[in-house]
Amino acid sequence: MSALVVPVDVALVVSGDVLHALKSAVEHATGPLGLVLIAIYSFLIAVALPLPSETVLLAPLDLGLPPWADYTLIILVSGAGKAAGSVLALRLGNEAKQSGPIIDLLRRSRLDVVSYSERKTIALAHRYGYVGMALALCVPFFPDTLSIYAFSVLEDDYAKFALAAFVGSAGRLIVTLALVGGVVTVL
Repeated sequence: MSALVVPVDVALVVSGDVLHALKSAVEHATGPLGLVLIAIYSFLIAVALPLPSETVLLAPLDLGLPPWADYTLIILVSGAGKAAGSVLALRLGNEAKQSGPIIDLLRRSRLDVVSYSERKTIALAHRYGYVGMALALCVPFFPDTLSIYAFSVLEDDYAKFALAAFVGSAGRLIVTLALVGGVVTVL
């Protein structure tokens, strides 16, 4: 029952130094092991870490491929990591539905996750379901963890949930690349 407390506590307790080191490692990730690091980072973001998922786009993979192929691999691997993490988050969210004390803890947390989710993301979930989740995850620089947990208390189909997380994560990175490309073009 108290499984959801772990990710919430981890997100609040992990020191800034550890978060900075993890983000920096992803920004400098190269080679096949860099792809593994990107997958792990994306998994952790889906479950607990308050870090920007767009950071994976900074990884200089250096796989000897054209840049478009490196970005395609980054997007696919990050999406897979986020999908896997979302399945764990869904499991934890389903357990939280059964637990009044966990919802009470979330209401008291400094992030006020439940209140914020009720106003924004849950309304989207009710209206658009898995498509809404994918769309919410496409918004650059919006916290992934918040969207995933908000949707996890409403849904219970692991395959559809993972697919929505994958599509949303890939969409977010594509939107980010398009925005950055547009800004660079204008400058």
